[in-house]
Amino acid sequence: MRVVKHRPALTLPPFLAWLALAAATVATMPARAQAAAGGLTLVPAQALAQALALSNQAALALAPSGARVETEPGSLDPRLKLAPCALIQTFMPAGVSPWGRSRVGLRCLQGPVAWQAFLPVTVHVWAPAVVATAPLPAGARIDGSQVTMADVDWAAASSAPHATLQELNDRVLARPVAAGQPLRGSDLRARHWFAQGETVRLVSQGTGFAISTDGLALNAGIEGQPARVRTESGRVVVGLPVGQRRVELGL
Repeated sequence: MRVVKHRPALTLPPFLAWLALAAATVATMPARAQAAAGGLTLVPAQALAQALALSNQAALALAPSGARVETEPGSLDPRLKLAPCALIQTFMPAGVSPWGRSRVGLRCLQGPVAWQAFLPVTVHVWAPAVVATAPLPAGARIDGSQVTMADVDWAAASSAPHATLQELNDRVLARPVAAGQPLRGSDLRARHWFAQGETVRLVSQGTGFAISTDGLALNAGIEGQPARVRTESGRVVVGLPVGQRRVELGL
């Protein structure tokens, strides 16, 4: 199994990174299909290299600065019988996560039959994150003596691991974790920022402006869950609790 490793020399801003990714999806590379036993068509070496490079680029666009990406190619569905193709285009399918178990599209542009297939890939994103130094039970309150920094695979789970020790100080575990296991948001109890009936501060920020006012919480403010707040004018708005008696409104 071939593994492609890539360490970026610099990190693009997210917007520019996605522009680069969009440009790469339309890039094509000539390749001569190779016939295998049984009439199946193998992925040409050049098209495979292009697919892995595109997968790496998509993963890096979402990765933390300095991350190392490794992409492991899988195999095409053996039931496919693809016609020979002189020009294969690679692309990232819409709605597919570029981390973990993913796939890269292959599209024949020059051949006797137009076809499209998807190459499975497994993408690892290695970067520093907070890990437990010893087994910790559910309900444990985290302090600096129980955690440290280590390189982990950010793509190994759906939620990203915590990247700094400070953001975990005094947090409580919702489930047990093993020694060496990265601490992710799903491992922690949600914080209760305020109770129903408390006065909260509503904030809304945009480019060059910030608006804030007070309101009455109509339900408890639990981290990650929407909160309903009645403003001083009597209007009911919905926002996300982001701190002690603080609610952020979307624009």
